[in-house]
Order: sequence, then structure tokens, then C-alpha cells
Amino acid sequence: MNLFDVYPLFDIEITKGRGCHVYDADGTEYLDLYGGHAVVSVGHCHPVVVKAIEKQASQLMFYSNSVINPFQQQLAEKLGKISGYDDYSLFLVNSGAEANENALKLASFHTGRKRVVAFRRAFHGRTSAAVEVTDNPKIVSPLNSNNNVTFLPLNDIDAMCDELAKGDVAAVIIEGIQGVGGIRIPEADFLRVLREECNRYGTVLILDEIQSGYGRSGRFFAHQNSGIRPDIITCAKGIATGFPMGAVLISPMFKPSYGMLGTTFGGNHLACATAIAVLDIIEEEHLVENAAKVGQYLIDRLKDMPEIKEVRGLGLMIGIEMPFEVKELRRHLINVEHVFTGAASTDIVRLLPPLTLTIAQADDFLERFRRALTAL
Repeated sequence: MNLFDVYPLFDIEITKGRGCHVYDADGTEYLDLYGGHAVVSVGHCHPVVVKAIEKQASQLMFYSNSVINPFQQQLAEKLGKISGYDDYSLFLVNSGAEANENALKLASFHTGRKRVVAFRRAFHGRTSAAVEVTDNPKIVSPLNSNNNVTFLPLNDIDAMCDELAKGDVAAVIIEGIQGVGGIRIPEADFLRVLREECNRYGTVLILDEIQSGYGRSGRFFAHQNSGIRPDIITCAKGIATGFPMGAVLISPMFKPSYGMLGTTFGGNHLACATAIAVLDIIEEEHLVENAAKVGQYLIDRLKDMPEIKEVRGLGLMIGIEMPFEVKELRRHLINVEHVFTGAASTDIVRLLPPLTLTIAQADDFLERFRRALTAL
């Protein structure tokens, strides 16, 4: 049997990771400025995470959600405290797409409506409802295209107000910072008006913090820069620093009932033990503050480079827009400078390093990036 060939691959086999570095099968060291799509929040193979996984794996990795799992409540309490949402409820799942599926389902249950407003360049996942609210027709199959979604320009207050005034919108779903869309940030005034209009028309506001959450923006959630509180928040990626996990934070306005939501693997013992360890590290090592400090340092230095068209971002979620396609630049960074980066569109280099990135490592990246630009 062959693998179903849907990923274009770099000809590199990564076999080991430590902190902000990974190593290939030949022992070559790479500086990781991408963190596996923003997943490796506390660095590769952090000893606290490794110890938590080893300990839990030796006792119990999984049992169903039909029995008491005290790790789930422990995680809920810790996440509520550190995020500022201790009055919300937590539903645990396996991935970001699954988190968004359940968020949209809850919104539709609550309002009795099915239309959703999303935003151009949005990415919310590849499963049924999540892909329908993703603004990429190439990955939306006929089965998923149900004409239930209206895409609006990001930060267009008038267009958003006009759409919500129709009174039939179940939910608005918006990313704290658009990742795949090119590191595009919702303006604070836009989010505040959006919150007010959702309240006015009984529409549920969903904040997709799957990529921008868990400290990446320099706040625990990126939307907290605007001072609003959404009705539902979705998380994944950095929540368990590589162990598959997702979460839905749910406002007290929603009332649960047995059977409303469900999952087989979500919130299993091993996932929860890992996620608790991640929150411990974030808190003890002040990683939210570190993301703010090192991220701003990187942004300021990148803005000094005349070759760059524009730099966008908050914290350690940074987009570097170039006046040319970046495919060869990224290839040179990997093969010659030994730096992993991401991309968005064809002309944007995307940086999503572990939140443990230091100023010295940021300087190391900047030097390698300058050399790559000079070489090309």
C-alpha cells in the first residue's frame, strides 16, 4: 500500500527535536521558526511534557468518556484561570476542525438558524462545516457546499452590520489572527462592533483561536487585545504541543444536555496529562510574555529590512510579505541556511516558532534570513 499523495514534501526526514531546533536523519540541525504549523508551543520534547506523557502512558492512556476522568476537570480549571475564562465550560476534542464543527453545531442548536458569516481568506479546517466556512473553493467538495455561508471582507464594518441586520445568521466565525490567510489581524474597533451587533441580533460569536491562541499573540488569546468576550472560543495546535487535541470554550449562555455533543478520543487521559503540562510550562516560564517580547523584537528588526514589502503580526505569529514568490526563498532557507519557515499565499513567509524562542535565536534567524535574501 502507498500513502495517498496529498502533501508536497521537502526531501528531509526529521528524527529529533529539542527546544527550537530539529534534527534530520543525517544529524543536521535546523532552527525551527514554524513549529509544525504553530503546534509546538513549548518547544520540542520539553522535559516536563515528556515526563508527564511517560508517567500517564505507564498508568492509563485511554478510557471512554463514560467514566470519571479527573484530568479533564483539572485541565478545565487551569485553562479557565490562565485564560481568564473560568466561568466558561470546556468540551474536549481531537483537533481544530473538530472544535470548529462543534462550535458551529452549538450555535445552530442555540439559535435555530443555519446561516453563518465568515471572512475572506478564512481557514477553519477541512471537515464538513469547518471547510464550508473556509474561503478556499479548491478544498470544498460538492457535499460541503450547501450555500449556508456568506464571506465578507475582513474589517468591513458596514458590510458586517448589513449582513447581521438580516436577522437569520446563526453564527459569525472569525480567526483571532488569520494564519493561512496571510497573518491578517482583525481591527479592535471591528471586533467591538461585531460583538455589539451579534448581541443585537441574537447571533453567536465564535473566535477561532486555533492558531492564534495559547499565548502566541502575546496575550493568551489574540482577541483579548480588543477587550471583547466571544460566546465560543476554539483551540487546538499549541494546546498539547504536538499531541492531537482540541477544545471548545463555551459561554454560560449555552445549556448542555446529554447527547448534545460527543467524541470518542477527545479529552482522553494521555491528552489531558499533556495539556496540563503545557499550561504549567506556559505559566512557570512566562511564555505569553516571552512571545510578546521576542515577537516584537523580530517584527521591529524585520521592518528594517528594505527587501521586505510588509511585516504583519502580533507576538510570535508573523507574516513577512515579499515583492516576489517565496518558494525559492523558503527552499534556500531550509537547504542552505537550515531554517524551517511556513508560507501563506505565494508571497508571504510565515513565522510560528515555539513560544520559547529567545532573543539570541531570533538574532540567529535574522542573520540567516539576511544571507538568504542576499544569495537570491
